[in-house]
Amino acid sequence: MAQYVLSVDQSTQGTKALLFDFYGRLLARADLPHRQIVNEAGWVSHDPEEIYGNLLKTVEMVCGKADADPNAIACMGLSNQRETSAAWDRDTGKPVCDAIVWQCARATEICSEIEKTGIGEAVAARTGIPVSPYFPAAKLAWILRNVPEAAALQKEHRLCMGTMDAWLVWKLTGEYRTDYSNASRTQLFDIHTLQWDPEICGAFGIDPADLPRVTDSDAVFGRTDLGGLLDHPIPVCGVLGDSHAALFGQGCLEKGMAKATYGTGSSVMMNIGDEAVSSRNGLVTSLAWKYRGRVNYVMEGNLNYTGAVITWLKDSLGLIASAGETGELAMAANPADTTCLVPAFTGLGAPYWANDARALICGMTRLTGKAELARAALDCIACQIRDVAAAMEKDTGSRLPVLRVDGGPTRNDYLMQFQADMLDTRVSRPDAEELSGIGAAYMAGLSAGCYTDRVFRNLQYRNYDPAMEPARREEKLAAWRHAVKLACEK
Repeated sequence: MAQYVLSVDQSTQGTKALLFDFYGRLLARADLPHRQIVNEAGWVSHDPEEIYGNLLKTVEMVCGKADADPNAIACMGLSNQRETSAAWDRDTGKPVCDAIVWQCARATEICSEIEKTGIGEAVAARTGIPVSPYFPAAKLAWILRNVPEAAALQKEHRLCMGTMDAWLVWKLTGEYRTDYSNASRTQLFDIHTLQWDPEICGAFGIDPADLPRVTDSDAVFGRTDLGGLLDHPIPVCGVLGDSHAALFGQGCLEKGMAKATYGTGSSVMMNIGDEAVSSRNGLVTSLAWKYRGRVNYVMEGNLNYTGAVITWLKDSLGLIASAGETGELAMAANPADTTCLVPAFTGLGAPYWANDARALICGMTRLTGKAELARAALDCIACQIRDVAAAMEKDTGSRLPVLRVDGGPTRNDYLMQFQADMLDTRVSRPDAEELSGIGAAYMAGLSAGCYTDRVFRNLQYRNYDPAMEPARREEKLAAWRHAVKLACEK
């Protein structure tokens, strides 16, 4: 008898398998990292085969941890790192190259070419996204231009191209599909007509016929026996981009509800209802999902380096041994220190969209030390998210009443309190960490009839309310704005 719902969260740093019972309670988690392949030019890649292999391994691991019979799994949900782009041979299933990670800016020149054609405004209007190397359209165009095998397969209509959900669904089920949330992030999908856009695809040299079928987020994408682990196939019936999955897991199903996911990068996302609203302040509009036959739209700002800043402190600078040290260091830092860090290691994303910006540290004095640098690293995360939230409020004309948060860095109490102070609004952190995986599990479980809407009541929240004096807040924000200006100067 089926007893479990399986969820896999395939993220930038690794792959997690999570097993839930029929009450929506997390029973066990298993995860494996994958290689971050970075060359001398700073291009970032992942091996798609390694990721698929890790998916199968983590599922087996999580069943072992929970002492659960894999054959008692009823269904599977999947959340994935968005924009990371893969291409493979439809006949052999072999990738033509490593996947290009969302952080990678190798397609910058292609975007410049696209802008010169004059189609940039149409791209933004139809897809909700300004032309940028961070989205799959330019990444897939780069593959077609620079990987001879890809161009040859395209001519034979044997080339599959898509985001990581399409790759993993194809490997698991043999079906070539993506969901609405992921499709809307490719910069090739018209979010108004809900179709691949032939003109935009053509501008990037892509044939819409080579792209995956777009499927409702709660539909059955196919069936899988998880590489032979199961005696019988189960449905993959909940697929979402990771940030959309976190929005769903947080229960942000109504217009005006918002959350921020803190990971390697960060996503600030607001449900704006069933009508698309274009941003005039540096944000993008995407599809949240298509759920129960109805689409919801989101307004979103993405940041390239948030949690990755802490990884940089640890791995590149050697200032800390673990991310958990930063909170205590920040609390011990000199309150009068004015150090600011702008983490523009690969440019700045929303709401600045400064591809040529460069990372910098400014405002240091002779007394600046490890504690002050750690605090500056945490502060820059909160300040970036505050800038996105401010842009969101301008676009929607409404004040953000509360920001729900998730992701590993939210365990840092200093960061969460500083975030509330910079936003001047409540920040609510759930007692669970794996919101992307939870969202995918809820979507799959609801689709398969394992759950009812009561499942959203499982989360309990801790609230952080603003406590900083307005004058002090403005002083902090003025210093941050000055540092961003310096980073963007050529």
